Amino acid sequence: MKKKAYQEKLKSQLDEWDAKIDVLKAKASKAEAEAKLEYQETLEDLKKKRAEAKDKLQKLSEAGDDAWEDMKEGIEAAWSSLGAAIKSATSRFK
Repeated sequence: MKKKAYQEKLKSQLDEWDAKIDVLKAKASKAEAEAKLEYQETLEDLKKKRAEAKDKLQKLSEAGDDAWEDMKEGIEAAWSSLGAAIKSATSRFK
């Protein structure tokens, strides 16, 4: 897979996850006090994982055409972690 196509795939996935995080934020704002605290803790975790994923995407865009392949393992790990956290949060807060 070419670097540009890979970046576009990652950016698209990140945009999709941003939309799911926004839905969770909206639900958190309507939740009762105890549930709101749980939402906030989950959202903070998602925020950290999303920042890490965005940082990896930024570094990928700055990487040379030869070096980006070496970054894929770290990027895939960050994406997997964020994806799993979002999936867990959305299933827990239906």
